[in-house]
Amino acid sequence: MTSEHIRKFNQIPLSVLDLAPIKEGSNPGESFKESVALAQHVEKLGFNRYWLAEHHNMPGIASSATSVLIGHIAENTERMRIGSGGIMLPNHATLVIAEQFGTLESLFPGRIDLGLGRAPGSDQATAYALRRTLNTGPEDFPMQVNELQDYFADEPVSRVKAVPGQGLDIPIWLLGSSDFSARLAAQKGLYFSFASHFAPQYTIPALQLYRKHFQPSDTLKKPHAMVGVNVIAADTEEEARYHASSLQMSFLNIRKGKNTKLQPPVENMDDVWSPMEKAAVQESLDPRTTIIGTKETVREGLLNFQKETEADEMIITSQIYDMKARLRSYEIIGELME
Repeated sequence: MTSEHIRKFNQIPLSVLDLAPIKEGSNPGESFKESVALAQHVEKLGFNRYWLAEHHNMPGIASSATSVLIGHIAENTERMRIGSGGIMLPNHATLVIAEQFGTLESLFPGRIDLGLGRAPGSDQATAYALRRTLNTGPEDFPMQVNELQDYFADEPVSRVKAVPGQGLDIPIWLLGSSDFSARLAAQKGLYFSFASHFAPQYTIPALQLYRKHFQPSDTLKKPHAMVGVNVIAADTEEEARYHASSLQMSFLNIRKGKNTKLQPPVENMDDVWSPMEKAAVQESLDPRTTIIGTKETVREGLLNFQKETEADEMIITSQIYDMKARLRSYEIIGELME
């Protein structure tokens, strides 16, 4: 690793992606308290953004009312940018999202990010319960992004105005785990964030496509990409591997089609999964984008992935059951920024 690569890594912002996990034996109220505590903790450590993800009908994720929770986190922090990673736009009337984020930006000026995804973040039955129709789907996503940009414009084309929302400068990020949003973000000259923390194999092709086809816009003059990374950091390698078992069990249960709360860690995952299940989970939790270990291990992993992706930012998610261990993990990551 050259000094130039290290210099570049030291300059890129690190951020936090919070799924507001509901732990086994706990409840959403406790999850929200822990999210506030984590946000206040990482703000002091110098993290750049704190994003929350929209998911529905999942007993282990409490951030379904994403805009409401963003407001709660913003109210309990001071400087850090707070946003969505992301809002699943097909689930919503575009005007409602414009008004919600217009309200958030009006309450917390210069601190709100709007990350958008085109997946439902749920199954079809839940998508129908959210929308009351399945006539709108991921294929309508480009049209919805256009509508949203118009609502935020100084002089919207639409007869319907977003109040609040009109004329506000709210950064829009397109989120993706394939090449679709990469192409759209490039075409529209928008910020792009790739979900490499669960789709590692598609990361480099999507980023290359985004940069190759990027068209400058009033929003952005050159491409700007952020990548997601799972990090479980601890003071020893053994402790990190122990806490990482909760994340591994989450991916295992997804593979099995089981919706569960975040499970407490176990000493030996080989007592939990079969060799075939282990291989399937490890395919999603690629060592490049799921970094487990001490400060030195994490530093080397993040340096290597930043060099590989040439990412402008990194957003870190840490699915750790024990809250003290979760806070410590981000402390260790924060030390890398010093």
